[in-house]
Amino acid sequence: MAYKFRDWTLYKGSVELGEDTHITRYFFSRWTPIKGEPSDLPDGVEVEVNKRTGLPYLKDMFYSD
Repeated sequence: MAYKFRDWTLYKGSVELGEDTHITRYFFSRWTPIKGEPSDLPDGVEVEVNKRTGLPYLKDMFYSD
């Protein structure tokens, strides 16, 4: 089940950094992106909203400012 925050949907996609190195990136979108698939909210993160732009983003719950 895709995670929704207001009118934004969370998507994930794989990015290749090298021959054997891949990372998963998460992003919010209002529309269906060309690449990526809907995603559940990953463990250990929470959704916050950028005060200046109003855009949602994922924040690691264990990260200390």
